[in-house]
Amino acid sequence: MKEAKQWVAAGYEEAAERHAEWAGRTRVGERVEYASRVLAWLAPGSTILDVGCGAAGVSTRMLASAHRVVGLDLAWSNLELARRNAPAAAFVQADMGEVSFRAASFDAVVAFYSIFHLPRAEHGPLLSSIAGWLKPGGLLAAAFGTRDMAEGMEDDWLGVRMFSSSHPPEATVRLVRDAGLRVIDAQVRTEDEDGVPVPFFWVLAARNA
Repeated sequence: MKEAKQWVAAGYEEAAERHAEWAGRTRVGERVEYASRVLAWLAPGSTILDVGCGAAGVSTRMLASAHRVVGLDLAWSNLELARRNAPAAAFVQADMGEVSFRAASFDAVVAFYSIFHLPRAEHGPLLSSIAGWLKPGGLLAAAFGTRDMAEGMEDDWLGVRMFSSSHPPEATVRLVRDAGLRVIDAQVRTEDEDGVPVPFFWVLAARNA
């Protein structure tokens, strides 16, 4: 699925500014809600990994205002914007499916609308990696797709081609649990995308202390 990742990287490189503007007015309520839930979980001075941070929108800025944030993204153009939007955070350009961090490095990991850009055969391994990166008691907050879709290619997403993949919610829950995480809350939320209702599967899960 190397080609899928190339489409994602190229799409975000081209559409970084359009996406930042769109994300600033789309799904904002959910981003704020789940960032707030993460903030309520954490002790002062925590360290957070933001997987697929994009241009460091509202949720990244909320987290970075109170804690140490490491933003991870595949597209350099996104990270150029992110460094301006959240100058206190640190940023890493890497493939979320291949990057490596030290074990127990983070108090929380967030992945808001990003994991579904990874080929779905890599969702389980990524979740296992995230479980390893979390400290005992650490929190994962993530938004997944809801469809049983191995390969989805949209020809005109913000003017570019974009890849996505997803499992049904029950399969995602199994992957989260198989990774060694305890599911705290899991729910499908239907969100507005320019007047179109789109469902996402939101999961809060913790590494056992």
